[in-house]
Amino acid sequence: MGFLREWRRKRTLKSARLDEALWTRVAAKLSFLRGLSEEDTARLRQLVVLFLAEKEMHGAHGLQLTDEVRLSIAAQACLPILNLGLDVYEGWVGVVVYPGEFRVHKEEVDEDGVVHSFADELAGEAWPGGPVILSWEDVGMAERGYNVVIHEFAHKIHMDGGGDADYPAARDGMNVAKWRKTLEEAYERFCAEVDSGEPTFIDPYAAEHPAEFFAVMSEAFFTESAVLARDWPELYAQLALFYKQDPARSV
Repeated sequence: MGFLREWRRKRTLKSARLDEALWTRVAAKLSFLRGLSEEDTARLRQLVVLFLAEKEMHGAHGLQLTDEVRLSIAAQACLPILNLGLDVYEGWVGVVVYPGEFRVHKEEVDEDGVVHSFADELAGEAWPGGPVILSWEDVGMAERGYNVVIHEFAHKIHMDGGGDADYPAARDGMNVAKWRKTLEEAYERFCAEVDSGEPTFIDPYAAEHPAEFFAVMSEAFFTESAVLARDWPELYAQLALFYKQDPARSV
């Protein structure tokens, strides 16, 4: 199966091409792509071609998915796997895009065992082994430190790649204990800053759960790398090993 997949991908790369004008227009809106070398940009473009060929994007609530919408989402989704490869996203195919925030129904059990049902408005959601769901309005709000596409695809990397409910597993060659210790200590530090009312350069939502902390810090790693490397050097160093990238070096 691996041989057949590689054969299909080589065939796709030979036959498919990105529209240059469209790529230029989309990339110009994603400032965090400017630091990529020519080699990295070429590899990202290849990943985008394969991502668009292998994944299925669907618009919801009447949203028409233009080539620009599809390319923008694919470029941002492929950035975290630039040096990891598309197989990281193996086992699922769907990306659902709503015009804006979408409502989901949730249930939570309190300390007394009582089940509470409620509706929540979300900008993005990722399901284990299932689709990624995005709000196009929020995708368009991407800025330094905030990126809903990277956030949700970081969740996919976590969910489908091993680890536990809190954090993803370390990559081969990483110091497993140091990876875990760094994440746990960074999360505790961040929660303490939020609880004390200190201003934070990333969304306080990261304090909700360790998994959210990983996803939000992944957003910062790719879109506000210099600040993350300066203020959270140990965490930045571990994320650089995890994603096999060093974006702060090119800032």
